[in-house]
Amino acid sequence: MNDYVSALILGIVEGITEFLPISSTGHLIIVNQFVGFSEQFANMFNIVIQLGAILSVVIYFRNRLIPFGRSNSIENTKVFDLWKKTLLGVIPALGLGFLLADYIEELLFNTTVVAIALIIGGLILLYIENKRSSPRIRSVEQLTYKTAFLIGIIQCLAMIPGTSRSASTIIGAMLLGASRVVAAEFSFFLAIPTMVAASGYTLLKNGLILTPHEFLVVAFGFLVSFIVAWLVIAGFMNYVSKKDFKAFGYYRIVLGFIVLSYFGF
Repeated sequence: MNDYVSALILGIVEGITEFLPISSTGHLIIVNQFVGFSEQFANMFNIVIQLGAILSVVIYFRNRLIPFGRSNSIENTKVFDLWKKTLLGVIPALGLGFLLADYIEELLFNTTVVAIALIIGGLILLYIENKRSSPRIRSVEQLTYKTAFLIGIIQCLAMIPGTSRSASTIIGAMLLGASRVVAAEFSFFLAIPTMVAASGYTLLKNGLILTPHEFLVVAFGFLVSFIVAWLVIAGFMNYVSKKDFKAFGYYRIVLGFIVLSYFGF
């Protein structure tokens, strides 16, 4: 398969799945079974194109994330407060990732782990929605620093491919009393430093050995991921303001069993 066609497919998959609680990494590992990238390049490509999706978050939420050009000091304070909570929440993942990233990639990046994680995550989503009580945290501003840090600890589960960074943070936030909208928003914000750090680490390890052609392929996948993710964010925020996460739970379970059946036999 042509490398640019593969990059297009993977960029679309990444853009759609990065912010939905269905595991972008899991989907990319599955799709990579059918496209022509080598294992080493595929792992690097999968992580780096997530930067395109992350950039879409910054653009979409720019009024809440960028403090410059504001005359209202109260609004500036809210922006800086959000960033402090976000950076605090990312500390557990950065620490654990630094220690275990290579080990996890070597042992767990396979379709069996992805399938099992998809099923377990789907069951947890359904359980939480069925036991759901009235949320006490109805805005990101109401998140305490302690809660932000605890969500960050739960986010570490996403290092298991198929778990989903989005799902782990959303589940963590909801368990700690956040509404669906707050859980989704903070998941978006927490993704920014998390994925920038992961992509930066991967580039430091692999960027210098990429050929010019490989750089162009990655850049193309990055652009596709950015465009698709921006559209998905808008649709997802509208969805969670009206509906629950049960559909994503059922999707994860069905996909997990399909993956187990297909790759198991």
